[in-house]
Amino acid sequence: MEGKIKIRSFTDLDAWKEGHKLVLMVYNITKQFPKDELFALTNQIRRCSVSITSNIAEGFSRQSYKEKAQFYSISLGSVTELQNQLIVARDVGYVRQEDFLPIADKSVKVHKIINGLIKFSKNNCPLIPYT
Repeated sequence: MEGKIKIRSFTDLDAWKEGHKLVLMVYNITKQFPKDELFALTNQIRRCSVSITSNIAEGFSRQSYKEKAQFYSISLGSVTELQNQLIVARDVGYVRQEDFLPIADKSVKVHKIINGLIKFSKNNCPLIPYT
């Protein structure tokens, strides 16, 4: 198994690692949102960002490509939902442009990595966790 990285946990996946960084960025940026948004946009943005990594984790434990792809696709949808919500937050003045750009760039990176994970899973399934 030379040249291949052993993936023992969902936390070893680049998609999860970069997604987790995105979640932390989201939590940091939403701390600045108005308190009256706590149960509206703040909550929605945080929930969909956590959904990204949660679905990667759940997909990792599935045995068939079809199941993996389903969860990774949900994760991909959550990235797109987050991108939309960040644009809304920027446009209503909750996020400054200079703060928006790094998180928007990270979301694009995560989207691309998840697409790669879906393709990898299709070609290498089942990706059974090592014990």
